[in-house]
Amino acid sequence: MFKTVSKAVIATFFMSGTAIADGHAEYLNSGSVLPTDLPFSELVVVGDTLYLSGQIGNLPGTLDLAEGGIEAESRQVMENIQTSLETNGYSMANLVKCTVILADIGDWGAFNTVYVDFFEAGKFPARAAFAGSGLALGALVEVDCIGAK
Repeated sequence: MFKTVSKAVIATFFMSGTAIADGHAEYLNSGSVLPTDLPFSELVVVGDTLYLSGQIGNLPGTLDLAEGGIEAESRQVMENIQTSLETNGYSMANLVKCTVILADIGDWGAFNTVYVDFFEAGKFPARAAFAGSGLALGALVEVDCIGAK
């Protein structure tokens, strides 16, 4: 059953960087990575499962991409994921599955070179990677993740 939430409550949620819980899910948006006026939640917690929205290599608090190509955007996207998790009380160790979307599958190796720096050796999340066209803001890489408490 869906609950009706007033526009004022939604506006307060996005403006305050707090969470709204509807009994089944907690919708978190800290504003530490993305502006809070975008139409999605940074992190949704359902039971013991964490769902992170796809992140691109934007500079925190802006919609500007990190300059320097795939390596710079890859590092920034992973830093954004880490910041989002840590701001909400979690860490990269909570991640169990990541999906990587690359504008050019030829960048897979360059992405991997950066990606491995964010995890303990041998404790990598399960992962899928594929190429897609037209990523948000012309990004070269986007990553979304699922985690567990």
